[in-house]
Amino acid sequence: MKKLKRDFYLRDSVSVAEDLIGKILVKGKTSGIIVEAEAYRGGSEDKASHSYNNRRTERTEIQFREGGYAYIYMIYGMYFCFNVTCSLKNIPDAVLIRALEPLDGIDLMKARRKTDKIKNLCSGPGKLCAALGINKDDYGEDLCGEKIYILDNEIKNLKIKTSPRINVDYADEAKNFLWRFFIEDNKFVS
Repeated sequence: MKKLKRDFYLRDSVSVAEDLIGKILVKGKTSGIIVEAEAYRGGSEDKASHSYNNRRTERTEIQFREGGYAYIYMIYGMYFCFNVTCSLKNIPDAVLIRALEPLDGIDLMKARRKTDKIKNLCSGPGKLCAALGINKDDYGEDLCGEKIYILDNEIKNLKIKTSPRINVDYADEAKNFLWRFFIEDNKFVS
């Protein structure tokens, strides 16, 4: 399997989110198949995006680079979330990776998550970050580098479903965008 190249990420987040389903996220000795992802667009249409209306802050600055970098942030003051930046420079699109099907380093993931339940290791954005050891130190990492990256992976007969994104009820009409992609009937979806 080959690492995804920069041009994969230089597209809009909705296209990238759908195409990330089935790919493999790798950090160190741990990895998992991406089974759920959500697209966010930083322009004027997506009120759920941290960079809505091109809002530039210290936290969102990485989104304004060209695609293919790790955008990491904390929610509820306790969980990290891993995002993939997308699109061209100054177009702040991103994809939240919501869930993985664990592949490599399962014992390490169990130790980090303090659970023996494989189904519970990576079935949510905070869970997968804890399992893979992703934290604020990974903010801005080049996904074409060696620390965190995504491998191409061909899965035949992949059934991808769409739905509105999760926990964005505050986002007016954007709460209804069908920008959440997931593998149908996969037990690791959040």
